[in-house]
Amino acid sequence: MRPEYKEAMKASYFSIAGNTVLAIAKAVTGIFGNSYALIADAIESTTDVFSSILVLLGLKYANKPADENHPYGHGKAEPLITFMVVGFLIVSATVIAYESIENIRTPHEIPEPYTLIVLAVIIIIKEFSYRFVSKKGDETDSTALKADAWHHRSDAITSLMAFVGISIALYMGKGYENADDWAALFASGFILFNAYLILRPALGEVMDEHRYDDIENMVREIAHANHCVVETEKCFVRKTGMTYHIDLHIAVDASITVKEGHDIAHRVKDEILLKLPQVADVLIHVEPDDEL
Repeated sequence: MRPEYKEAMKASYFSIAGNTVLAIAKAVTGIFGNSYALIADAIESTTDVFSSILVLLGLKYANKPADENHPYGHGKAEPLITFMVVGFLIVSATVIAYESIENIRTPHEIPEPYTLIVLAVIIIIKEFSYRFVSKKGDETDSTALKADAWHHRSDAITSLMAFVGISIALYMGKGYENADDWAALFASGFILFNAYLILRPALGEVMDEHRYDDIENMVREIAHANHCVVETEKCFVRKTGMTYHIDLHIAVDASITVKEGHDIAHRVKDEILLKLPQVADVLIHVEPDDEL
């Protein structure tokens, strides 16, 4: 198993455990503390648990080696899992919005003051979780893990909105009992916006959209370092899970033999794989440079 997959799966286990504990804490506090905003938070954390499990399963499948039916490996499972994570976000946002509107229409008591203490702790934990999982997502370049990280950030913001809403209800008193419901409704819109931000790069990955100029530049630089390479032409970068597949065209002296051109291509490929461990494979097409 590649090291980046091991790190990504550790982060997924962290997300599953953390979301499970927080979902229970939010639900209990929300029910006994008369705060739908906290119950809405618990709903989102519950969906987060299932989405984190999906991410974990997706990472395990994406790590499977290439086979006859999947010559590029199974890495495309990662953005597909990300689509499912986005689906969970949309469902949770819709449920929160619906229940918030229902609670705004229904008179209820002001939330208990101690719910603010619970929310403050949750916000701190969730922000830490976001930073931890996001860092692992950047280190491993995992689309699914980055999506999972945004679940934590969305949860932190939902909790922050609940904190503001409950604070308003407690400070303003009678007539402002549903302030936390309005906060939950506002948070649902933010969750939907984040769902789009998560979906966009995953969609680009599935469509093999060119979004990797940094890797392309490094590949060309490595190829040009070989004195036998006259020029590099096409360079296509395809992301598959946490790894990349490169299609590169190099121009060499037109007077050399096919064997010599083949050897040059192999040396360039070996250098790219050595210096860029995130690259799984390189396909090099050799072209003659007729100007020499």
